[in-house]
Parts: sequence; structure tokens; C-alpha cells
Amino acid sequence: MPATPLVLDPASWQPWLGRLLWTLARVSGLCLTAPVLGATVIPATIRAALVLLLTGVLVPLMPGSALEPFSAAGVAAFVGQLLQGALLGFVLRLVFEAVAFGGQLIAQSMNLGFAETINPGAGGSTPVLGQFHTALVTLLFLALDGHLALIGLLAESLRTLPPGSALDGADGLHAVVLFGGELFAGAVRVALPAMIALLVVNAGFAAISRAAPAMNLFAVGFPITLTLGLVVLLLALRGLPGAFTALQETAWTLLRRLAGVVP
Repeated sequence: MPATPLVLDPASWQPWLGRLLWTLARVSGLCLTAPVLGATVIPATIRAALVLLLTGVLVPLMPGSALEPFSAAGVAAFVGQLLQGALLGFVLRLVFEAVAFGGQLIAQSMNLGFAETINPGAGGSTPVLGQFHTALVTLLFLALDGHLALIGLLAESLRTLPPGSALDGADGLHAVVLFGGELFAGAVRVALPAMIALLVVNAGFAAISRAAPAMNLFAVGFPITLTLGLVVLLLALRGLPGAFTALQETAWTLLRRLAGVVP
């Protein structure tokens, strides 16, 4: 009796392929821009394995769609999923950049701006204090299970933002642009205590220069400013978790709005 040939019906496997590709695009976009998950210090093979693992776990949550994956509308949906994931990760990365920028402001105030090292994440040299603050908030982010909350939000966004939908309508990108102002506000919030203390020290040096013009303030003031800056930095680190948590809560509120989880 002859064997029955296997016939593959495109109508049966295209919906599953579309769900797989769209989920892969959303996860890949998030891992490209999100902190921790998209860190460039992680080897590319590990990041690729993480993307595939998350895709395999989350693909059952992707709702079905009538779009064909290889049609023009399907390709547009793939690009849209990639951009949506990248935008969600970019908002959270702004929080980390704000803290790092605050550390750079402190470094400039305490005459430590010249102490730079290679930052693989930024693709160049950045002050050591900026990287130190980034390392601290990264550990704090992991300790607060922020990476798990980000994956949970991604999973929820698959349900609320099916293929072809937009991020919060026409106001999504505008909200992200406005949130960019939090980068500067957060940096000032992180650096303000240390900058005020160092400003008082510099004001004292200005008074000394008027009282004793012959004194070489560059030779005397540099070690004093550096030493006092380290002491002030140690004291200011107590307020870093609070500032980071406040920025993070603002970011999570915007992320839930963009993902359509809350109105």
C-alpha cells in the first residue's frame, strides 16, 4: 500500500510562524536597549540564547492575528514589534543614564573628571564615578527583581499590544520625549548633595585667595577638594537608593502606560 505523501498546508503553519516571529521581534527589541538584559559586556552568544529562551517561553502569550507573516502588513508588524520592544527598554535605560550622569557631575565638581576609563556600554571613555554609580544601581535593580518585573511587563504587553497595534496611540512617543527631561532632573537629584557641599568648599577657597593672594591654591586646593569630595561622596551614597527608586517608579508608570497595562 503506497504511503500517503505529507502535505504542508500554509494555512496551518503560517499563524504559528507569525506568532513566533512577532514575539522574537518584541523580545529582541527589548534586549537591544534594556539595561542589564542588553548590556554589551554580556557575550553575544549568551544574549542570543536569552532572546531565544524568552521567545520560547512567551510565544504562547502572543495572540493570533489574521496577518500573513511574509506579507507587507506582516513585515510592517514585525518592524513594529521590534520598535515597541526597543522603546520599552529605552525608557528604563534613561533611568540608568541619569544616575551615571549624576556621578559624572560629582566627578567634575571634585576635580576627578580626568579619571576616565573605557566604558563598553557607552562605546567610549567615561568618568569612573559615573561607572561606579551605574554598577551600584545595577546591583540595586537586580536586588529589587527589576529584571523579573521587566520580563513580566513584556509578557503582559504581548496581550495588550497585539501585532499591528501602536504604543499608547499618538501620545506614546511624545510621553517618552517628555520623560527624557527626567534624565537631567534625576542627574541633579543624584548629584545635588555632593555638588552643594563641594560648592561651599570652593567658596571657602575663593575667600582664602582674597585673604592670601600669594598662596598657590592649585597645589593646596586640589588634594583638599579631592579628599573632601570622597568624604561627601560616601555620605551622599545614602541617598542614591532613594533617588534611583523615585526615578524607577516614574519609569515603571510610563512603561505600564505605553504597554497598555493601565489606562
